[in-house]
Amino acid sequence: MIAGRGTGQPGAAGGLARHVPVMLREVLSRLSPKDGALYIDGTFGAGSYTRAILEAANCRVIGIDRDQSAIAAGAALVEEFSGRLTLVEDRFSNLDEAARNLGYTQADGVVLDIGVSSMQLDELERGFSFRGEGPLDMRMEARGTSAADVVNSHDERELFRIISMLGEEKFARKIARAIYEARKQAPIATTARLAEIVRGVVRGKPGEIDPATRTFQALRIYVNDELFELSAALLAAERILAPGGKLVVVSFHSLEDRLVKLFLAARSSAPSVSRHAPAAKAKSATFKLLTKKPLAPSEEESEQNPRARSAKLRAAERTDASARSDDPLATLTSRLPRLER
Repeated sequence: MIAGRGTGQPGAAGGLARHVPVMLREVLSRLSPKDGALYIDGTFGAGSYTRAILEAANCRVIGIDRDQSAIAAGAALVEEFSGRLTLVEDRFSNLDEAARNLGYTQADGVVLDIGVSSMQLDELERGFSFRGEGPLDMRMEARGTSAADVVNSHDERELFRIISMLGEEKFARKIARAIYEARKQAPIATTARLAEIVRGVVRGKPGEIDPATRTFQALRIYVNDELFELSAALLAAERILAPGGKLVVVSFHSLEDRLVKLFLAARSSAPSVSRHAPAAKAKSATFKLLTKKPLAPSEEESEQNPRARSAKLRAAERTDASARSDDPLATLTSRLPRLER
């Protein structure tokens, strides 16, 4: 499901009201901000988590976002918390490097809010939403391959793989065929046109999500390399977190949550040592789980903010063991379609 990091509800003047972060209370509870500590908000967005952290303690925050507009919009927050907030335009997969470039060797907490932000969804010109007319873009950064490039150039088989695996869409084959045939007539250039094509082969039912949801989700994940970014970000968090530091991740999509679950499961237990190699030394667990099962939004929050309904929160605490060099998600991610860059 295409979900947003928080929500922007229409305001009285027809604009957007204050950004409301998803599961804020639960995030702060697991992160436990302390005076004098350093936290990394790897998905700065509208800065809602960052603001809450800075208000909860006399601490410092490094806010990271790959979206130039998010960094620009955060200037006022930097000024408000002068000396305590630093913004960095970068991908969250580089969060440890970003911190070290600022002179920090360890952090006391990392929070990641995965997926597209509500601001990106609400700005039709960004091309993330099928609920209006906009260019078929979907890029979180203003560069690289767009969603339009993908649907108009990838062959039918690859479109099927993208929509099937990244969107978990059971009608992926029909959709890929419809896209392939439609682009023979004219390039698919807008969100409305793509949504129309998908709805032409997948019929919606009352009470169910829009038929275009999973296709748009798949293209967004593919264009922005999101699952590979998440995998790298988890490893980066392991490297930068100090002993006792907290990792809190909020995800909105089953594939995202699966990556977080598998990573924390692998890192919260020591790998087994073969009896045929008794001299081998087992590595210690690098995380202790704070949530054995994912937390979900309260019924009240889900009612007030529909975009929060699919959210899942997982958290863990860093141990004093050295970061491991292996990637426990490599086997899974290697099977996923990835855009060549």
